[in-house]
Amino acid sequence: MDKIDRIILGMLARDGRISFRDLGEKVHLSPNATAERVRKLQHSGAIRGIRADIHPAALGQPLEVQIDVKLESGTAANAFERVLAGMPQVKAATLMTGSFDYAVRVNCADRDELVRVTEALRAKGGVRETYSRMILREVILG
Repeated sequence: MDKIDRIILGMLARDGRISFRDLGEKVHLSPNATAERVRKLQHSGAIRGIRADIHPAALGQPLEVQIDVKLESGTAANAFERVLAGMPQVKAATLMTGSFDYAVRVNCADRDELVRVTEALRAKGGVRETYSRMILREVILG
């Protein structure tokens, strides 16, 4: 990966819909050469995907919460992740070091739904302890 690839990655991270023409102008390459670099970055795994960043409130889920999860000692990470995959409120989960095993990001319609999600984690996911924090605002940098 060279300097041009890093610039392309940075620009795509800020605007995944930028055209190859506009992207090429920024890195002084033709649109075709730029498109080829992007394809190589995708194939190498440097670009994992390009998605729309949709505000959860537009989907009827205005409540954003991070739930820190401590698993029961016999619960395997893969088994827990399979449970999460079946829960539509779960948007992301990060395996962590420290006091808790996972940071799970969920979007819910209201507090009642959050209670149901937390209870489902404990009942189905092999979760020993949870600690929930409501996300008030997120600032994405870079």
